Amino acid sequence: MSTRIYITSAEGHTGKSSVALGVLETLSRQIDRVGVFRPIARSTVERDYVLELLLAHDSVALDYDDCVGVSYELVHSDPEAALSQIVSRFAAVERQCDAIIILGSDYTDVSSPTELAFNARIAANLGAPVLLVLGGRRPDDGGARTPHDMHQIAELTIAELRTAHAGLLAIVANRCDADSLEDIAAGIRSALIAPHAVVPVWAIAEDPVLVAPTVAGLLAATEATLIAGDTALLERESIGVVVAAMSMENVLPRLLEGAIVVVPGDRTDVLVGTLLAHSSATFPSIAGIILNGGFALLPQIERLIAGLNSPLPIAQNSLGTYDTALRITQTRGRLAAESPRKYARALALFEKHVDATALLQLLQVRPAEIVTPLMFEYGLLERARSDRRHIVLPEGGDDRILRAATILLLRDVAELTILGEEAAVRARAAELGLDLSAARILSPFDPELRQRFAEEYARIRSHKGITVLQAADTVTDVSYFGTMMVHLGLADGMVSGAQHTTAHTIRPAFEIIKTRPDVSVVSSVFLMALADRVLVYGDCAVIPDPTAEQLADIAISSAETAAQFGVDPLIAMLSYSTGESGAGADVEKVRSATALVHERRPELLVDGPIQYDAAADPTVAAAKMPNSPVAGRATVFIFPDLNTGNNTYKAVQRSANAVAIGPVLQGLNKPINDLSRGALVQDIVNTVAITAIQAASSGEHA
Repeated sequence: MSTRIYITSAEGHTGKSSVALGVLETLSRQIDRVGVFRPIARSTVERDYVLELLLAHDSVALDYDDCVGVSYELVHSDPEAALSQIVSRFAAVERQCDAIIILGSDYTDVSSPTELAFNARIAANLGAPVLLVLGGRRPDDGGARTPHDMHQIAELTIAELRTAHAGLLAIVANRCDADSLEDIAAGIRSALIAPHAVVPVWAIAEDPVLVAPTVAGLLAATEATLIAGDTALLERESIGVVVAAMSMENVLPRLLEGAIVVVPGDRTDVLVGTLLAHSSATFPSIAGIILNGGFALLPQIERLIAGLNSPLPIAQNSLGTYDTALRITQTRGRLAAESPRKYARALALFEKHVDATALLQLLQVRPAEIVTPLMFEYGLLERARSDRRHIVLPEGGDDRILRAATILLLRDVAELTILGEEAAVRARAAELGLDLSAARILSPFDPELRQRFAEEYARIRSHKGITVLQAADTVTDVSYFGTMMVHLGLADGMVSGAQHTTAHTIRPAFEIIKTRPDVSVVSSVFLMALADRVLVYGDCAVIPDPTAEQLADIAISSAETAAQFGVDPLIAMLSYSTGESGAGADVEKVRSATALVHERRPELLVDGPIQYDAAADPTVAAAKMPNSPVAGRATVFIFPDLNTGNNTYKAVQRSANAVAIGPVLQGLNKPINDLSRGALVQDIVNTVAITAIQAASSGEHA
């Protein structure tokens, strides 16, 4: 039988979906096939966005229609038939899963006290213990509930579960006052009696971003059309509303960070003033402007707005001020798969407040023997988080870097320094709705550091005739500036390349950081996360045509990198022939490199020359190299040249749907890593985690 957990609440708007996401992420770290089931769907017409959110998770491979039990209509008309159908449909989904999260109803229908009772009956009939989510906010006015309030709600709710014979696994108090978390948890614990007296209770703080609507959502709700601004900023959350139907001097003190500002369409003076205030460093960064009333802007005002070149979204509608403001206040935000900021914040809150290890123990989850890409990526974040390092990101002008930095800070993966002009970087982050308050923003033209770096660079490159004056220009390049930070211990590692070439990123490292004494050449590997295991490919990014000596060096470095990331190194030195079957200069190079690895590191398991199929497939290996300790089970694949390596990793990435993490540079005295210019936000997050792990392994700390 699969691992089962039923997540339910006693009322609506408890943030149950964010808790479900945290549970899904936790289970995915240990279990390969995780499923999701929604016993009661919101509607038979519209798709359930919460179910879609959970189904979009990388660990879930189920069809939407299979994961829905029944509609509210059937529950109301024939509860027994509904329960029978739910049990039947659940059984069909469970057969495809090793663990399954069952998400209770949302109280979006005209609910009654019997809704919790019916959820409890479902849980009992499915044999799923209940993770009970209690809301820390009053549904009528949104005010914070006291510990006493939570005690009373817990008493009533637990009694309802007991009556339906549903087992209680744990309680999460969600959306609570951040200053009262311990008191709220204690208040709930005081409501527990046998047999639930030892049930764990966790309290999660309220995060206004998670319940805030996006600008795009508000434009849809108010029937507004975008007339100016950056469409990328429509995904920013709006934290409040300001009705600016007054003179500008009265509007200015009312502006709020992240607010949507409603301006009457005929008050162009207020429109222009609000735009100027948004552009000013002394006023809050607002989320957008809605011009209401249906008034057309005069051509000269349109020209003025265009000349300001502000990315702030500006929209128009034909509604009155009251109707516009009312619709805004009635619009709730959704935790959806297309909202990466909310997604990251929800996971960070869950990780911070809920003991994931204890939850897995309660569910008696055993770790899977395989390693999926998701498991591997999470392992990277966990290892980096366990020994936090300081990483510098030189490309502060790239939105992907800023988004990745926000995730890294939220999930406490690393300390970060971002290079760029602080006012510009923080302004762009505010426009995107990103919180970089925990990051250090540093200008590459900082006079004190520029002078210090110039003197050090001139010393290092004195044999090339570099003067301090020349060096002062060189070190303002962000790649050189970041590399100097690592060299002088002001950061533990650097990640760059989102906007720059590989050569631009690693040239300063060759000049300044240099190779380790026991390594003759800097090379790279890709960590190839396949469906059930992780392989190491090298070199796929740096050395075009390595010599036998360099190839041996790459193999040894790659074995060390593999071990560093939990992969037992079994090294295959690849060629177009296996064993003694072939001849030629290319084969002899690989044969010689294999011998050098044996000589330099006799404890390593290495074989070559060997073809890829013989290295990876036990059946082929049994025929071609039956006595090899590596053939058929290789984990580290060393390619004879860059052409072969680069094409192979890309072929496997695309054809086998593998996650290629890298390139990971190896052989430098301190970790510097390169990004693809097409890197996604998650690629940047992974590379920073890898760099932090490399820095921790070297034992140095900035």
